[in-house]
Amino acid sequence: MIIPDRLTNKIANFAAPARLGLFLLTLAIVWLPFGAVPFLLFPENGDTAALVLLYIFFVALLWFWGSWIKKEPRPYAHYGLEFRPIAGFEYATGLILGLVGVSLLFGVQTWWGWFAISPGANWQAAILPGALTAFGVGFAEELLFRGWLLTELEQDYGQGRSLIASSLIFAALHFIRPIEAILATWVQFPGLFLLGADFVWARRTYQNRVGHAMGLHTGFVWGYFVIDVSDLLTATGQVPESITGIGGNPVAGLMGIIFLIITGLFIKVSYRIRMGTAKSKSLKDSI
Repeated sequence: MIIPDRLTNKIANFAAPARLGLFLLTLAIVWLPFGAVPFLLFPENGDTAALVLLYIFFVALLWFWGSWIKKEPRPYAHYGLEFRPIAGFEYATGLILGLVGVSLLFGVQTWWGWFAISPGANWQAAILPGALTAFGVGFAEELLFRGWLLTELEQDYGQGRSLIASSLIFAALHFIRPIEAILATWVQFPGLFLLGADFVWARRTYQNRVGHAMGLHTGFVWGYFVIDVSDLLTATGQVPESITGIGGNPVAGLMGIIFLIITGLFIKVSYRIRMGTAKSKSLKDSI
């Protein structure tokens, strides 16, 4: 063991803010010597390449943290990431739910006349780049926020407070931008908070595996990417932007908020139905 057990045990029992801070400090120290390399190799896309490299280091550090600090035999599984058929199935169901949900959200509003379909929109061209972008965002954000962050917070604060804290952090970190942009987009905050809460419920209702949450997140991003990038839909102006989404962002509108609330309720109700079915089956098998 490279790190003495006495030290790792002490770190494992630090308060959550100290553990989170130490993890991030370690990540920064490991990444910084390599942080300039992407800018030298990819001058045009240095920021993106640097973020990808940072996330690779995060995934690697997560394994060492779970193994050495938490003493977990399966470090990634401890944070909800599993590579079993059941996890793939849960990812697929989340992906379908996300795509269907986005389709319904915009489909209903189009049916009501709030959006109009643009005849010349080449939405097919956005499918592949949308899929790649959505997979990357879904995997990265779910392992970070609903995997590592949520697990660390739950150790100290329980399920209720950790849900609120992780969702607040998730929403707040979307506003790391100039103050002018923050003032222009602050109305997204409640929607982002609800989005984070939905993903927490999506993890917890599948035995704390993040596969379903990753799939759901991927479906949301993929569906919206295709609509947004291809300009498939155009707001007709029949209702204010506060209804359909300020700045074209659905989480900044009343319909988006309602959609996220319904999604959360659907996740919880479907979980209770699954649990009820499982209990009934178990009872029949025992008779």
